[in-house]
Amino acid sequence: MEEILVERDNNVATVTINRPDQRNAINYHMWMDLQRIMVDLTDDPDVRVVIFKGAGKDAFSAGADIKDFELYRNSAAKATLHEAAVTGALDAIAWLPKPTISMIRGFCIGGGCELAIATDIRVATKGSRFGIPVARLGILIASKEMRRLVDLVGRGNAMYILMSARLLETEEALRIGLINQEVEDGELEDYVQKLASEMAVLAPLSHAGNKQILRTILANPDMELLTPEEEEFQLSNFDSADFQEGRRAFLEKRKPKFEGR
Repeated sequence: MEEILVERDNNVATVTINRPDQRNAINYHMWMDLQRIMVDLTDDPDVRVVIFKGAGKDAFSAGADIKDFELYRNSAAKATLHEAAVTGALDAIAWLPKPTISMIRGFCIGGGCELAIATDIRVATKGSRFGIPVARLGILIASKEMRRLVDLVGRGNAMYILMSARLLETEEALRIGLINQEVEDGELEDYVQKLASEMAVLAPLSHAGNKQILRTILANPDMELLTPEEEEFQLSNFDSADFQEGRRAFLEKRKPKFEGR
C-alpha cells in the first residue's frame, strides 16, 4: 500500500497521508517522499492548488511514527538525519509557490500539526484535536517549526501549546488562529474542494508573488533592509501576460483565463 497518495483533478492536487491504521503517522521515508512530491507539484504547470489530508476519519496525522524513535531518533546523531528529513519536507511545503490547504479531520498532532501549520490555510471539522506535545516525550520543537508556530498564533499561544502539551479542541484552535475555518464533518470535503476550485482559477503569479512577499516581510518585519528588488517586487506582475488578461477581462466584463505567465 502506498503511504502517500497524490491525485490530480481540475488543477487541484490532493496529497493524502495514507496510513489510517496508524492514524496517518508519518515515518522517515514518508518525510523524504514529501520533499520529492513537492518538487513534482512545483514543476507541474497544471497544478494550481494543493490539498493535504489524512486517509480515513480518525486523523489528519497523529505525528511521527513511534517506530522512528528506535530506528532514527535514539541519539542526537541519528536524530540529526531525521530532523533534516522533517524540516526539509515542511520547508518544501511552506515554500511551494502555490496555495496549500490542510483538510483536517480528527487528530492533528505533533508532526502532523506542524505539517498543517506549514500550509497556507487550515480547515477542520468540529471534534478535531490539535497539539504539539513534545514535552510529553522530553524532546524539542525545531527552530523553523517554532518560527512558523509563533508567526501563526503568537508567542503566548505558542508557549501555551508547547508547555501545556494539551490537545486543543477545534473551537480553541480557531480562537487562537491555529486554524482558519471550522465546519461540520459532512461539509469538509465540499467546503475545501470549493475553496480550492475558486483559488485555482485565480492568477498563479499573484498567488506565488504574495507568498514570496509574505516570506520577505516575516523575515524582515521592520522592512528596513529590503533590497531594491524586494522593495519593487510587487510591480513585477504588471509586465506579465496574466495581468494583461486580467485587465482585458475586467474591461470586457468576463472571467479571466490565467496561464501563469
